[in-house]
Amino acid sequence: MPVIELHVIEGYSDSEKARLCEALTDAVRIVVPAPPEAVTVMIHELPAASYMRGRLARHPAPALADPAETVRAYLTAMEARDLDTAQNMLGAGFAMTFPGTVPMRSLEALIAWSRPRYKFVTKTYEGFDAMQSPEDHAIVYCRGTLSGEWPDGTPFDGIRFIDRFEITAGLLTRQDVWNDIAEERGAS
Repeated sequence: MPVIELHVIEGYSDSEKARLCEALTDAVRIVVPAPPEAVTVMIHELPAASYMRGRLARHPAPALADPAETVRAYLTAMEARDLDTAQNMLGAGFAMTFPGTVPMRSLEALIAWSRPRYKFVTKTYEGFDAMQSPEDHAIVYCRGTLSGEWPDGTPFDGIRFIDRFEITAGLLTRQDVWNDIAEERGAS
């Protein structure tokens, strides 16, 4: 039964500490074959006055936003065609690649590319999986099915998709998309 003890400076909210405990539980379970209920995580909080490093009192860094929620907010903005909100969530050098495309670097390029392919698309999510890369970005996979209308107005649904995102400093820097839309379109 793995036991993790973590020491942090006071200042993180209960929800941030819960996210931290969940992430630590999941990290242990990638290596140790234990069910979640067998992993114990204990957080010990220290008052800022009781912590010093390098002869300097330290304060906790602000918690990072949940990268899965960042991705969900972006996809919600895109589906609502709130392009200003979506654009503000993109980092410098953002690139997105869809099946059969070269990387696109703007939302306008995506809209122009998708216009002859379908009128609109909505997503039904089966899940989001977030992890930290060894580099300086988080990775989020979301998966589910697509519904929408072809250019002629015929509806479609149940088309599988997986999106992979990279998030750096709270902004989306990469999106890779895989889906079965071409196979479904070719079959209809």
